[in-house]
Amino acid sequence: MQSIHYVSNMIRFNHLKSRILLSKSCAHQICRHFNSLRDPDVFDYDLVVIGGAPGGLAAAKEAASLGAKVVVADYEAPILAGASWGLRGSGANVGSIQKKLMHQAALLGDALQDAQSFGWKISGKTEHSWQKLTGALQAHLQSLNSTNKQELRDKNISYISGHARFESSRILQVATNQEEVALSAKYFLIAVEGFPKYPDIPGALDYGITSDDIFTLKHPPGKSLIVGAGCSGLECSGALNVLGYETTVMFKDSIPLRGCDQQMASIVKAEMESRGVRFLLECLPESIEKNHTGKLQILYSNKTKQKFSAEFDTILFAIGRRSLINELQLERAGVQTDLTNGKIIAKNEQTNVPHIYAIGEVLYGFPDQTPVATQAGRLLSRRLFGGSRETVDYENIPTTIFTPLEYGFVGHSEEEAHQRYGGSEIEVYHSFYKPPEYSVSKKSTSNCYLKVVSSRDADQKVLGMHFIGPQAGEIIQGFSAAMKCGLTVESLINTVGIHPTLAEEFTKINITKRSGRDPTPASCCS
Repeated sequence: MQSIHYVSNMIRFNHLKSRILLSKSCAHQICRHFNSLRDPDVFDYDLVVIGGAPGGLAAAKEAASLGAKVVVADYEAPILAGASWGLRGSGANVGSIQKKLMHQAALLGDALQDAQSFGWKISGKTEHSWQKLTGALQAHLQSLNSTNKQELRDKNISYISGHARFESSRILQVATNQEEVALSAKYFLIAVEGFPKYPDIPGALDYGITSDDIFTLKHPPGKSLIVGAGCSGLECSGALNVLGYETTVMFKDSIPLRGCDQQMASIVKAEMESRGVRFLLECLPESIEKNHTGKLQILYSNKTKQKFSAEFDTILFAIGRRSLINELQLERAGVQTDLTNGKIIAKNEQTNVPHIYAIGEVLYGFPDQTPVATQAGRLLSRRLFGGSRETVDYENIPTTIFTPLEYGFVGHSEEEAHQRYGGSEIEVYHSFYKPPEYSVSKKSTSNCYLKVVSSRDADQKVLGMHFIGPQAGEIIQGFSAAMKCGLTVESLINTVGIHPTLAEEFTKINITKRSGRDPTPASCCS
């Protein structure tokens, strides 16, 4: 009876709303009143996905395929330079796909130089068109967004574009351009992504851009400063450098890629320096202004508080991302978050509110890569609607950083292995190597390096694999599957390598750091 009253009252309310103009506060109060009358056992949807990032879409599609009624509520957030994330969030639109394509553009520039050593005659001056590159990237991503929206329609998944916030643990309010929509669901999945951070210094918002903006920059970046030396910072700076733009990286630490294996990070830095990238270590920006020539003047200081000034055409910030979950008003739903960073606390993606789940970079203490969120979303829907019990294995997640010479890894860094098992309980095999294709073009192989971290027991289980060189992502992807199957050093060296390939180098490991022997080979085949 209560649900009948609710429906009839909502009809009257919608009729009234169409005839008179209500203030926002009044409308919110009326919506709350009618929401309180909902039958607690009747829901609009089986699953409401908040955020159109890849993980959320994967969960939505999987749930729909299992017969669930699903809606995706997503806000296509604009970024300060005027572009928009679009459906699939930052990971696809201004993240991994864009950076990989820009990395490919840089590799092709390198290949043009190498081609001449292999007999190709390249006449005239080769030039790169920034506008053509960014135009092609945007066209590709618009196609991806259109495809994803069509997939939602094909699977009968509803889609609402608007700002979402919790009214209670069972009601989500979504403010669209036209109206406010109240959604109830058996389950909610929070899958929003982060927004790039700007430093709190004068001129940062006025004159700086972020790693999200670089892909829609309408003019060539020119002389560029990248502030931040994490994955995004090094990928952007490496690509810009190879594309022909003078590039400097500024960061507050002494070694880039915090959290990665520090020896490998140092080699990545050395390779980039050999290509002309300049690094300003242990430095912090203090202010930015535009000078009389139209250039950007940045004031910065080092660890001893000495102040310096430099001039750039573009200043790009890659200093991390802030979570967008504050806008969701999670406190109204009772969802617990970490006090230090505001991220959501969960176990197996389930928050302290049993019917509310979260995946991706909003989670506290979990990897935030797009493939991890995609896997988590898919498996979650199978548990909720398909009777599965399978959860994500967050151990040994493979990763690749697309610097000019790529760095791929899976499992423990050497530092992590030392800390977890003790230095006397691990073995580190390592080797420099010489890619055969480098021999003809006379490219430097000084930073082509790999290492395998293992236990020292009889089985010598592989704990981590690290590779710096061409196609690192393709190589590590295969070995990550082997590690999930319990790869050991013995099985690795007893594997017949495909000759001559780069992945083969892992099967030839025989020198440990403990031995003190020189890991440099005499030739590509030694």
